Amino acid sequence: MMKKITNILVLLAFVLVANCAQHSVKFGKKCTQVANDGTYEKSYVWIVNNEINPDFDKKITRQNCILAES
Repeated sequence: MMKKITNILVLLAFVLVANCAQHSVKFGKKCTQVANDGTYEKSYVWIVNNEINPDFDKKITRQNCILAES
């Protein structure tokens, strides 16, 4: 139980630090588009550098998860 609480606190601290910088944190199940070889990335937490990828929100969507899992 204590380890679980510690893990949650570390994750929250990381999210807060990442949010203070040039990054944004996206929550919720989102996926990238399926590649030609059938692979894709899926996550519930995305940390995105807004300066390098200003349009990254268009690349990760919930709709991509539905298409990948069907």
